[in-house]
Formats: sequence, structure tokens, C-alpha cells
Amino acid sequence: MTEIQNNAGDNKSVSSNTTAEMEIKRTLRKERINATFRYVILITVGLTMLYPLLWMFSAAFKPNNEIFTTLGLWPEHGTQDGFVNGWKTGTEYNFGHYMMNTFKYVIPKVFLTIISSTVVAYGFARFDIPWKKFWFATLITTMLLPSTVLLIPQYILFREMGMLNSYLPLYLPLAFATQGFFVFMLIQFLRGVPRDMEEAAQIDGCNSFQVLWYVVVPILKPAIISVALFQFMWSMNDFIGPLIYVYSVDKYPIALALKMSIDVTEGAPWNEILAMASISIMPSIIVFFLAQRYFVQGVTSSGIKG
Repeated sequence: MTEIQNNAGDNKSVSSNTTAEMEIKRTLRKERINATFRYVILITVGLTMLYPLLWMFSAAFKPNNEIFTTLGLWPEHGTQDGFVNGWKTGTEYNFGHYMMNTFKYVIPKVFLTIISSTVVAYGFARFDIPWKKFWFATLITTMLLPSTVLLIPQYILFREMGMLNSYLPLYLPLAFATQGFFVFMLIQFLRGVPRDMEEAAQIDGCNSFQVLWYVVVPILKPAIISVALFQFMWSMNDFIGPLIYVYSVDKYPIALALKMSIDVTEGAPWNEILAMASISIMPSIIVFFLAQRYFVQGVTSSGIKG
């Protein structure tokens, strides 16, 4: 009887182990199927979104008469004339000149945005200023205000200050933290950061600016890089700002240079335009991939949990 009971127990143990293994295999199979399904959807959507960009790159290597005759990406008669002739732009300046003009106001915009937004966000998040809730509500309100509403008053202001046909109107307002979105983004990041290190620095004798520079800024690094990337990409794509304030061809950025290349007739050199458009977006793509890790961390994280 004892042997029969032992055998029965062993059979039950083997049966339960087999059932558990089958459940584990079934669960792993479901997870693999779900993961495969998700990745297929993500890859399909990603390729769909990337197709216009890939088409622009491929069309830059096509002759002008082949661009709109097919949706295929591979050029039948590949040529580099679009890049060669497009770089010359048909004016006294080449495309590199217009790209350097773009960097002349994009880089100051990025640095001024980082400095002003960080200081203002630090003030809102860490200091009890008078009417703090009112000023914060005003900041949020500026995010809801369309930028086109301010075009005429700003144009009149800069005209009276004698700043037209220069890059000052494009980046000077950023010194006063006029981009409420970036200030709000940094405030939200700071609200999730514990104050232990800041209080320890103050006990050691650091003033507010030293605490900001040596303690807060290193913690804010992912969010600051996200702000810089957003501002860089938005400024590179800005068209209406340079169109209003800059009217000399020698000061045109790439956005206006591309518009100038488009002829009103049917004979527009589209391969040249698309070639220069491909070159113009390369700085944004390169900068994004270089700082992608910090960008994702700064956008998705709400701060450091102590």
C-alpha cells in the first residue's frame, strides 16, 4: 500500500509539473504573439510616417521630369544635378551662405531659451514670490495665446527700435522667457525633484545662483536638452519670423532661400528644391539622434523620485 501511495504521489507531482510547464509555454507563446503583433503595427505605422521623408530624399536624385510620374523610391535615371545646381541657388550666394545665416539666429535662440527658461522655472518652483499663482496663471495663458496675435505689435515695436532687417527680433525676446511652454516643462520637472541636495548646498553656504548652477542644472540636464532640441528644430523650420523681419537676400535663412527657389511657373526645379530641403533638415536629424537618449528621458520623466 505504501508503494502504491508513493507511486500515486509521484504521478500527481509529475502531472502538476507538466501542467505548470504547459501553462508557462502557453503564456510565453501568447506574449510572443502579442509582441510580434505590436511590433508589426509599430513598424507599419513608422514606415508610413517615414515614407514622405524617404520620398523627398529619393526624389532629390531624380531628374525633374521623373519626380511626379512615380511613387517609387528608387530613381530610374539617378543624377546628382539637383544637389549640384541647388547648392548654387541661382543667386550670388550659395546654399551654405543661407544655412550659416540660419545658425546665426538659431543658436542664440537656443542658448537664450535655455538660460531664461531655467532661471524663471527655478524661481517659480523654489521661491515664494508675491502673487505667485497669478503670475503662473498668466504664464499658462500665454501658452494658449496664438503667436499670430502678437505679430503686428511686435513688428511695430522692433520697427521703432530700429531692429528690422536683422536677427535681433528673432532671438532677443527669448532672453525674457517668452516661451511659456518651455518654462512650464521645466517647472513640472523641478516639482518632481526632491530638495534634499539643494538644502544641503545651502547649509554649506551656497547662495541661490550657486545652488542653481551646481545642483539644479545637473539634475535638469535631460529636460534642458529636450528644451534645446525643441527650440532648435522649431527655429530651423521657422518661416514666418524671418519673412517678417528680414528682407535682404544676403541675410535670408534657408526657409526663405527655399521659397525663393520656387518659381511661380510650371518649370520649378523640384529636384533642386528637394535636394536643398533634404540638406536643410540634416542638422535637426543629426542633433536629435546625438541627444536622443536625453530627449526621451526629459520628455517622459517627471523628475527624480527620492
